[in-house]
Amino acid sequence: MAPMTTSTTPASSSPRVLPRIAVLATGGTIAGSAADSAQTAGYQAGVVGVDKLLAAVPGIAHVARIDAEQVASIDSKDMPLTLWATLAERVNALLASDDVDGLVITHGTDTLEETAYLLHLVVKSAKPVVLTAAMRPSSALSADGPLNLLGAVTVAASPAARGQGVLVAFNNRIHSARDIVKTSTYAVDAFQSPEIGALGWVQDGRVEFQRGVVRPHTSGAPFVIGEVANGWPGVEIITSYAGATRTMVDALVAAGVRGIVVAGTGNGSIHSALQAALADAVNKGVAVVRSSRVGSGHVMRNGAASDDALGFVSAGTLNPYKARVLLMLALAAGKADAAQLQQIFDTY
Repeated sequence: MAPMTTSTTPASSSPRVLPRIAVLATGGTIAGSAADSAQTAGYQAGVVGVDKLLAAVPGIAHVARIDAEQVASIDSKDMPLTLWATLAERVNALLASDDVDGLVITHGTDTLEETAYLLHLVVKSAKPVVLTAAMRPSSALSADGPLNLLGAVTVAASPAARGQGVLVAFNNRIHSARDIVKTSTYAVDAFQSPEIGALGWVQDGRVEFQRGVVRPHTSGAPFVIGEVANGWPGVEIITSYAGATRTMVDALVAAGVRGIVVAGTGNGSIHSALQAALADAVNKGVAVVRSSRVGSGHVMRNGAASDDALGFVSAGTLNPYKARVLLMLALAAGKADAAQLQQIFDTY
């Protein structure tokens, strides 16, 4: 797809009917609070309700008509798979209504990239879905949540966001759910899209996209949340490192996992002892996907020299955590053959 530049700016004077945006709150730092306003680490996540989050952004009423729901109040490090299913089903139900023009989800930063990518694959609508979050709790000096929430609603209300899949609006930038990664433990620009960069930006009511999303997503993806909601395939992540042994692989196989994602070194390379154990796992029917522990780049398929012979799958540009999401969905859809899985990873 060719680079694109699209923008929307609110009308300055003529009356208009504002778009209706559903806001689903799940907790996280954006809904966190601490007794000391100078404290940005020792706080309790998910304790501030969605009504208070919206009240901290008075200008939001000039952007959209808001319908808010409190879906959960958790620290996203504790995100359960059952909540993923609940959230995805609620998103699809809301977007199926003619009364809803777009949707925003407030989320914790720890697992935001995983939730966003899951929704990118199972939401079945072209209407905008935008996740946002915060690095500082709502009680902090210079809290970043209100501006991020305003930006997310502005993006969700923009016609330019339609058909772009699930997006993340954070620190004035707009990212694709597939590309975005958390890259800092403390900075307010903690989310980036390594290698590829942001899709565009949002500021002062203006939304601009510099490029579009190329890979299939949402209605263009075959994955259905109902296929996994009642039984997520067991998929775990292990890491390759100096002195790695086969202990973890053997334990996971014995526990009955259906898939293993390896966070390999460099180009997804794997310690020889670990590789032997993973080859044995494949022979026992476990799907193995090679990703990388490196923060950017892609994992090249090794072909006949390694992957074909061992039955491994390359994650491509997906990091281990997103590769796990895709592998769970693929296995739930009945795709367990290495060739089938490789095609899926090459496509989505």
